[in-house]
Amino acid sequence: MDTPESAGKEHLENITVPSALVSKRFGDDLKTALENGDMVNVLLDWRESLPHPDERVEYEFWTNSNDECGAKCDMQMNFVRNFRGVAQVLEQRGYTQFAPHYITWYCPEAFILSKQCTSQCINHGRYCAPDPEQDFTTGYDGKDVVVQNLIQICLFKVANESRKPWLWWDYVHDFAIRCPMKEKKYTRDCANGVIKSLGMDIDKINTCVGDPDADEDNPVLKAEQDAQIGHGSRGDVTILPTFVVNNRQYRGKLDKRAVLRAICSGFEETTEPDICLTQDIQTNQCLENNGGCWLDNRNNFTACKDTFRGRVCECPIVNGVQFVGDGYTHCEASGVGRCQINNGGCWKETRNGKAVSACSNEESKGCKCPPGFKGDGIHSCDDIDECKEKLFCQCNGCSCENTWGSYECGCGGSSMLYIREHDTCVSKVANASVGWGFLWVIFFGLGFAGVGAYAVYKYRLRSYMDSEIRAIMAQYMPLENQDTSSHQRTVERADI
Repeated sequence: MDTPESAGKEHLENITVPSALVSKRFGDDLKTALENGDMVNVLLDWRESLPHPDERVEYEFWTNSNDECGAKCDMQMNFVRNFRGVAQVLEQRGYTQFAPHYITWYCPEAFILSKQCTSQCINHGRYCAPDPEQDFTTGYDGKDVVVQNLIQICLFKVANESRKPWLWWDYVHDFAIRCPMKEKKYTRDCANGVIKSLGMDIDKINTCVGDPDADEDNPVLKAEQDAQIGHGSRGDVTILPTFVVNNRQYRGKLDKRAVLRAICSGFEETTEPDICLTQDIQTNQCLENNGGCWLDNRNNFTACKDTFRGRVCECPIVNGVQFVGDGYTHCEASGVGRCQINNGGCWKETRNGKAVSACSNEESKGCKCPPGFKGDGIHSCDDIDECKEKLFCQCNGCSCENTWGSYECGCGGSSMLYIREHDTCVSKVANASVGWGFLWVIFFGLGFAGVGAYAVYKYRLRSYMDSEIRAIMAQYMPLENQDTSSHQRTVERADI
């Protein structure tokens, strides 16, 4: 486990077996329990040890393309084979952001020209890996491992740029099967064959790889060396393989179930994917006593929501309708469509084929008895007797009869009609003389209006003609300015 910050570091060098360090107080409690003959189970639980700030988990896998490092290499490839499907689903659905990394070392400047450095390093000693067989005279060299690591990093970068980062898992899996060292196929040509089979752009990958013999920095491998250095609470990466989840190094078994539990620990509660809620990953606390949350026994709606860390009591969404409440003792449908689910928790009754409800989709919550009824709207709505309470049908000669939710009002005689809006009776047959008199008034009114309009039209036309005639005469003869009698002007106008 991580080196503790407390005293006692001088004893750590004597620990040679896999160990988990605990506080002395906790250790004493374990001893006491064992001395008393109690059954003791200790569970290594990552649910609260990892940061879980949001709905996406960022994790890194520090690995190596070398397949001749014994049990460690076998463990890595078994993990890739088993975890590949889970990793790809999480990545494709946006639950995680994954990045592979590779450890490289550099050769001290004084040994750059030595056989050890020239066989284990590229770019003139800048990036090195151990010899796979620990024999510089046979098999593949460390520099072959560095080149293959670089190809895998560049493949991920190209795949990530095309928004298909999960292709890295396919490549690593297929490369291990098709290009193993023991069959002498651990070559760049074999790698290119795997790349082609995945439909990826080889030219972009080769451009990213660059020239391994160049005496200059390779920006991709330089970034990998910088990433090895610890930052924040992560610490340096010095061991292969290493998993880093939400910037914290994972210390546990490298198998599918254990790593998946660590990743699931990084999600904010209630945002984890369904794969984190399977039975072999966690226990569903909603199965026992509904987790202590609200339950609608009639429709089997529950506010209990299973999470990786336990459960939360949260009013559900059912068929697009949001329930609101505290989630523990009360939840009710709210918003549009709420009346379609359990009638919104309101009163409802049907009589003689007529259904009446106290729930209205126009209101986001609450129950209110409809017109013609009174009550709390939840447990009951009673019919209002409009006739007995003299609320309507109070006109002269009206007869009132109460019905369920309404009333019937009649007027004396078949010639009378009841107007509900005005609570009054009117005759169905209009008086003929009054009707014709009214029509004559309309006709005469229209006639007078027509005559008046014609008189106005003639007057305006005559005025216009006078002004036009005066304008024409002014062009051919001077008009005297002296006063002329109205009789003379009339004669002149007549002659013209």
